[in-house]
Amino acid sequence: MDTFLKSGLTILMVLVLGSFAYAQRTVKGKVTDAASGESLIGANVVAKGTTSGGVTDIDGMYSISIPAGSSAIEISYAGYETQTITLGTSNTVDVALKAGRVLEDVVVVGYGSVKKSDATGAVAAISEKDFNKGVIVSPEQLMQGRVAGVQITAASGEPGGGIDIRIRGTSSIRSGNNPLFVVDGVPLAGDATSGAGADAGLGSSAARNPLNFLNPNDIERIDVLKDASATAIYGSRGANGVVLITTKKGKEGKSSLDYGYSLGISNITKRYDLMSASEYVAQTEKLLGAAVAKERNFGGSTLLQPLSQVSWKSSA
Repeated sequence: MDTFLKSGLTILMVLVLGSFAYAQRTVKGKVTDAASGESLIGANVVAKGTTSGGVTDIDGMYSISIPAGSSAIEISYAGYETQTITLGTSNTVDVALKAGRVLEDVVVVGYGSVKKSDATGAVAAISEKDFNKGVIVSPEQLMQGRVAGVQITAASGEPGGGIDIRIRGTSSIRSGNNPLFVVDGVPLAGDATSGAGADAGLGSSAARNPLNFLNPNDIERIDVLKDASATAIYGSRGANGVVLITTKKGKEGKSSLDYGYSLGISNITKRYDLMSASEYVAQTEKLLGAAVAKERNFGGSTLLQPLSQVSWKSSA
């Protein structure tokens, strides 16, 4: 009787262990990119319908336990399509993931983003291929005449001089009408970097362009917020519209070198007949007297001559 009981218990234990081994199996394999064949590090591999799973190691390898009742594994990775694979008799399953679907273009505005298709009426976006070509010395020249409803004019003909950008028309008499500039997410003042200098008899200085610090060749894209949504995002600063400027950044892959050059020739259309320094002093003395001429004469001249021949006088 004891022998029979022992034999029965032994057979029962073998059956239990066998069923447990059949129910609890270990599946392992490798997860790679379907296009390049490179190993994917950190891909999630989970027994479908359970919480049992793991992630791939630095070589793309994984090893997980499959609980009873689960007959498939699910593999997911950021930027790739999720795959579900039904398990067969083999405990080795290699998986090649395909790249996921390309998302729709989005425009980053303020503290969030919206689909470009949903913001077409409010946002005008131009990229590098749409920029004006030729000799560009200032960022606003890249989009001049390229964005509907945006008027860009130079405040003066001076290089680096102030600019007037009108997105929503002229809405203020004294507080300025230029938009808010946002460069790589950093808001800038929309006014000139310096006010126009007063004319004190020696000529006046024009206001400066607030975008002078930017190299036009470093700009990747420009987005213009034209309607009232700009105010909702940026507050009162966006009342005149917003110009979002995105600069180029390093990208993964082969190193590349871009360069640009320009060649220009200019001629004076009309040369004005102006007095030299000595002629100005002579005419001042003739009209206003020697005292006034001496007071205005500091010994300077716009004529090219050796410094050794220039006489300097103190204004005191």
